[in-house]
Amino acid sequence: MPLKTKKELNNEILETTIKIKENYPELSKFEDEMTITIPSEVKPEITASDLQEYNDALQAMATGYAKGSTNHIVIIGAGFAGLKLARSLNNHPNYTITLIDKNNYHQFQPLFYQVAMANLDASNISFPLRNIFEKSKNVRIRVADVTNINTKKNEVETLSGNINYDYLVIATGAKTNYFGNTVLAQKVFSMKSTFEALQIRNTLLQHFEDAVTANHAKTKILLSVVIVGGGPTGVELSGALAEMKNDSLPFEYPELNFAEMKIYLLEGTGKLLSAMSATSSHKAKEYLQKLGVTVMLNTFVKEYDGKQVLLQEATVIESTCGIWAAGGKGNIPNGFSPNYISNSNQIKTDIFHRVINTENIFALGDVAIIESELHPNGFPQLASVAIDQSKNLAKNFLRLALNKTILPFNYINKGNMATIGRNKAVVDLAKPKLSFHGFFAWLIWMTLHLFLLISFKNRLIVFINWIYKYFTHRQLLALLYPTLTSKSKL
Repeated sequence: MPLKTKKELNNEILETTIKIKENYPELSKFEDEMTITIPSEVKPEITASDLQEYNDALQAMATGYAKGSTNHIVIIGAGFAGLKLARSLNNHPNYTITLIDKNNYHQFQPLFYQVAMANLDASNISFPLRNIFEKSKNVRIRVADVTNINTKKNEVETLSGNINYDYLVIATGAKTNYFGNTVLAQKVFSMKSTFEALQIRNTLLQHFEDAVTANHAKTKILLSVVIVGGGPTGVELSGALAEMKNDSLPFEYPELNFAEMKIYLLEGTGKLLSAMSATSSHKAKEYLQKLGVTVMLNTFVKEYDGKQVLLQEATVIESTCGIWAAGGKGNIPNGFSPNYISNSNQIKTDIFHRVINTENIFALGDVAIIESELHPNGFPQLASVAIDQSKNLAKNFLRLALNKTILPFNYINKGNMATIGRNKAVVDLAKPKLSFHGFFAWLIWMTLHLFLLISFKNRLIVFINWIYKYFTHRQLLALLYPTLTSKSKL
């Protein structure tokens, strides 16, 4: 075999270099470690000594790449889905994780209403993220507001700087849907965060204090509460408020006649708890009415000015406290094409949770929708669904680390439940298909929510509070705080 000319050898080196760049673009980040310029079309010449040095440099690049081969996963949102995913991949050697949230704590959303009704303290259902991951070697917390996703640069843009990612997981949950009514949004309270639950508690307590010295007409308005939305949040909130009205408030405010206190629950459809069975819906309505709640079905709110609720049929309800629990929509960061966002303002994903038309971006929980023939409107926006999705994605990340094929999400419907008050709850099981209510349903609801809490300490405190409330019929935490203000800004 004839020896190759110097030019032929240089061309082969050049071709090999080009192939390496094309097939392994991630190696380019180690180019600064090279002690010699990589051959190029501009300067293809290379000597024997240069070739040896070039070979050594390639070996150094490979070693550097092997050391830095962990993939960076950025998770936006520390709700049920985001937190579960980060905990599932905690201390995994193949992944480094940055968990971004605008708060430095995880919020247990199903019990917001108990904070609003002074049954639990905010700290009982909120868990500092840095405490959860204090022994983690690969999870880092960033408290920041995400402003944009740059999918071309693989960057998450925040007010505190940009963060690069190999994989991105959107788990930002849902935000309140006011259906385009911006005026209404400014006047009613929503309950999508611990802070908003505390605002509701503070407002209610302030109204009770103001009613003590108000005239009779104003007292009736101050004691009137309108809750919009007959889903689990609205039903549980109105039930807890009705129990306060019947149990503790008459003792705490003997000057007031709470028989005049009106609690309205307004629902736009023909049934409460629309995702549950007709039996459970009817029973929930019956429980609420026995507690003194005025349930109004097929009722839509047209306007609210902070004093009067105007319904579509021109009926007016006077109230200075309106609470909006009428649904949510996906809380989507900027940067995604409208083509991949559904009518319900959720990011469209495939059955593997990948955002449509992307390879390294995933979405979980309430912000995501997997459309299929069996579930054309996606899966229910429940904590159990978000947790199951995060478990599936965690398994797939583990499989990716082993170069295995990823698995599709298989939704298993476990059922639904809602509590209305002491010894009053409704449960629908999927398998076996069964609906039941009363004390046993309430016990199941309470047990499940206790075990879903993060720490043993919080489970114990919440359990003690519930037992105390069960036997004494009193609120533990009816504390009225002044409005919090910040004295300085950096």
